[in-house]
Amino acid sequence: MKYFVYLIISKNKQKYLSYVGYTNNLKKRLAKHNASKGAKFTRGRKWIIAYSKVYDTKSKAMREEYKLKKNYILRKKIKSHFNK
Repeated sequence: MKYFVYLIISKNKQKYLSYVGYTNNLKKRLAKHNASKGAKFTRGRKWIIAYSKVYDTKSKAMREEYKLKKNYILRKKIKSHFNK
């Protein structure tokens, strides 16, 4: 089974908010976030996928998700592509 690590963004007034997660079904997970049934932080906003990467195992995906969550420089770089 394939697992995805993803970063989604949403515009809040003049800045972009981001959320990082992992899943085995990216389309279904994004639909849940946009239907306010995802993580509590993501409720009530419109989200788009800014970044995703595929991994072969759940453990690899979870490790990479943790790294991306803590790497604010990389997250800021990914979000900067949408500030234009």
